[in-house]
Amino acid sequence: MTYRTDISNNLVHFTKGIDSEGAFKNLWSIISNEIIYGSDNLIKGKHKCVCFSEAPIDLIKSGLVNMDNFSRYSPFGILVSKKWLFSKGGRPVIYQPEKQYSDLFDKNKWRHVTYNPILKPPIDFTWEREWRIQTNELEIDSENYAIIVPDSDSANNLVSTYMNEQDYDIEQYKMLIGDIAELYRSPFPWKIYHLND
Repeated sequence: MTYRTDISNNLVHFTKGIDSEGAFKNLWSIISNEIIYGSDNLIKGKHKCVCFSEAPIDLIKSGLVNMDNFSRYSPFGILVSKKWLFSKGGRPVIYQPEKQYSDLFDKNKWRHVTYNPILKPPIDFTWEREWRIQTNELEIDSENYAIIVPDSDSANNLVSTYMNEQDYDIEQYKMLIGDIAELYRSPFPWKIYHLND
């Protein structure tokens, strides 16, 4: 059996932001709330979805970019198992011409992505290898996902943010229950993958 590096058992939800700091804050919001909120941005029919990429993380060291080095995404994200997302209702999108949207059953219209490589300029987002799940919010927990960051500095920043927030919470609990609050301290619970280290 041949090992194919272009196939992945995982999917990545990349965060967005005006800059790296904004993308990091969005990532922190997702992991601290354990929720990825759906969006209808750029989705025909305004279906709320959470979007993922099937691109293997070993092949996206520069982040998720097309052949012209264009990307709408940051190198921060959430990694989930493809089987886990499928069990929740996630599916690969359907890349097709705009006029075929109406041919889809209503229950599948949320999966449509316009594809027309012969237009000038072409419409081609197949490089995103997109999966979606139609939902207002997707609940996640540390057992079902890992975190993607660009480098070890970002990973250290993430762990430091977690520890600082935990220190604050413990101090608040100490005002109510005393030093026993230290029993609530826990290690950083998520696995982290670095794209560039």
